[in-house]
Amino acid sequence: MAAARVMVVDDHPVVRDGVALLLRGDPTLVVVGAAESGRAALERAPLLRPDLVLLDLRLPDMLAPEVVVGLREAVPAARVVVFTAHGDHHGVQAALDAGAHGALLKDAAAIDLVAALRRVLRGERVSDPRMVPAGGGDGNQAALARSGLTRREYEVLRLAAQGRTNPEIAESTGLARNTVKTYLQSALHKLGARNRVEAIGKASEAGLL
Repeated sequence: MAAARVMVVDDHPVVRDGVALLLRGDPTLVVVGAAESGRAALERAPLLRPDLVLLDLRLPDMLAPEVVVGLREAVPAARVVVFTAHGDHHGVQAALDAGAHGALLKDAAAIDLVAALRRVLRGERVSDPRMVPAGGGDGNQAALARSGLTRREYEVLRLAAQGRTNPEIAESTGLARNTVKTYLQSALHKLGARNRVEAIGKASEAGLL
């Protein structure tokens, strides 16, 4: 049986090298390449043909949910696992909602990391048990309360962060297109943002995305 091809996406060289070193001792997993940004990942993934992508939750150029959506389109057969140092970050849930197959903490021991990646490759959805659940129920209630966003405004903004257009958000939520536009404008106003890109950045900093 051929080894599974792994691609590591992280803006820190020490993390990329560290993962390669951790997986080197396992013949069932081989690191075939890496990328330091979301755009680089989307460019290289079709060439590297990974079976699994280990994706840093915080990249300098794109939000993780956006990258997840792009990877699912670029390499549909690949499994995507987000990799983060922040177990309670709401971006974890947003990435899972965008189609990621798992979420792991960066301080996972080598043996745990290998075991988790094997499970994902077998088709399981894996999350580190130490992660605080977010997005479901009241996980982000405090952050939402601080931002002043309503649940509906947050939902529309979260879909926008995944790269969805207004018509796509309307279709996904069952709202009219003008209503989607109104919710987005309201979210922009509350976050003090001039456009949707700035709003997504501010929401991410606030721990909402």
